[in-house]
Amino acid sequence: MKTNILLYLFFFIGLASQAQKVTVPMKASHWQVAGKDYKFTNYKGKPSLYLKNSGAGVKGVKFLNGIIEFDIAFSQKRQFSGVLFRLQEDNQNGEEFYLRPHQDGNPDANQYTPRFNGLASWQLYYGKGHANKFKYKYDQWMHVKIIVADDQAEFYIEDMDKPLFRAYELKYKVKAGSLGFYSSLQGAYFANLCYQKIAKPTLKGKPLERPKPDKGTITQWQVSSVFKETTIENQYRLKNDFKSSLKWNNLKAEFSGTANLASISKINRKQKLNTVFARVVIESDKAQIKKLDFGYSDRVRVYCNDQLMYSGNNGFRTRDYRYLGTIGYFDTVYLPLKKGKNEIWMAVSENFGGWGIKAKLNNPDGVKVE
Repeated sequence: MKTNILLYLFFFIGLASQAQKVTVPMKASHWQVAGKDYKFTNYKGKPSLYLKNSGAGVKGVKFLNGIIEFDIAFSQKRQFSGVLFRLQEDNQNGEEFYLRPHQDGNPDANQYTPRFNGLASWQLYYGKGHANKFKYKYDQWMHVKIIVADDQAEFYIEDMDKPLFRAYELKYKVKAGSLGFYSSLQGAYFANLCYQKIAKPTLKGKPLERPKPDKGTITQWQVSSVFKETTIENQYRLKNDFKSSLKWNNLKAEFSGTANLASISKINRKQKLNTVFARVVIESDKAQIKKLDFGYSDRVRVYCNDQLMYSGNNGFRTRDYRYLGTIGYFDTVYLPLKKGKNEIWMAVSENFGGWGIKAKLNNPDGVKVE
């Protein structure tokens, strides 16, 4: 009898541990909406929320781990429509997954990106582990599912048995936050939002193997306080009074070598504060020239020992109408190092799509990066 009682006890504990699926009604009383172009309506037989250049958050929900599911419908016109999760109270930080219907069938038909200080950083996070090809149905309902487990997540569209892709890692901190939808440029319909809070949800795919940084990658930066890009517009040599006015924080690069500057810096668009310095010290055993391969988003000025060596613009559509401005080791500067310590200051300015820097010494022999 004792054994039977224990079996029943374990059975009911097991049932209790399976989180119930919570459905969020598509009624105004359950949502906080920002924007003017929205409506609660019925679309193709489903109670839904229509958003265009608007966003909506679910009232009173704190989600950490588990499963998020919803239906979405949109046209083929260029737009960006998706879901926010673990969104913090400031509405500036969290995780997001959105669909690009105009990129139907392309490798960037969708996008996972973190949101740091109000910036979605798709220019920093692209390709494997951040997006995948998909053929959309237009003006019809499609089902989306996200399984979230600490710093891991899988993303599904239509096929609920096979993930569209698994993220290398979720970039924002593992912290509970709200759920919401948004759509920009064009309108999208959302319906059947439901979620399950599960402490340890099961992911179907294997974790992606994270590539190791190349030899010579700069893995640690000092990042300055923000300032106006125009401050250094004509500074071919950095001025000491300006340098002394800056404050500094340390920022570790991610496994890809990219340092997401928005993770510790915040743009103030009203005051046009959109630039920071990312700084390293390179100690050289002799006077020599070293090749530095680097990437940035969106604009950069590179100084070596206060002397301007390079400037460039990698912004969205700056080179042609298809140019994305994604980050990579696409640029090179040759550093004239003196014997001893050399300061490399890279002024990085942000406009749209991600604020980042990455760099690696082509041949790190004879130098030490501090």
